[in-house]
Amino acid sequence: MAEAFNSTELPRDKAARYAALAQEIASVLDGEPDRTARMAVVAGMLAQTFPHFFWTGFYRVDPTRPGELVLGPYQGTLGCLRIPFGKGVCGAAAERRETVVVEDVHAFPGHIACDSRSASEIVCPVFDAAGGLIAVLDVDAEIPAAFDAIDADALNHILTQAFSA
Repeated sequence: MAEAFNSTELPRDKAARYAALAQEIASVLDGEPDRTARMAVVAGMLAQTFPHFFWTGFYRVDPTRPGELVLGPYQGTLGCLRIPFGKGVCGAAAERRETVVVEDVHAFPGHIACDSRSASEIVCPVFDAAGGLIAVLDVDAEIPAAFDAIDADALNHILTQAFSA
């Protein structure tokens, strides 16, 4: 598994760490068709590689309750069980179908505090091969402004590779 991320790394080092992790994840997931297993692997490998990710996991689109996300595989403390589209950072990313990076969750209108330690967050939509929204990947950090464009690009690459290919 990739060496743990050091928060003092230069951006190019972080990008390289993500690139190596993307290859590892692709190798582990090769031939595995089950989405839940794929989500568990992605969440676990991200959490192990980047220790400043104190909550890393998925909220799946609930096919029986349209417009609602339900907790999926994750690493971290207890997460919210359900989140409506449009509510909080996860619901905003699901509704907009785009990645949302929040430097300060306390300044985000309607932020849902599943864990009060969260200071910053990134949420990326997860699409299937047909372009349908199947989940969002939610990553929280205890430090403000922990996520940037490098994280967004790399996480979206990993998600496309794991769920849309």
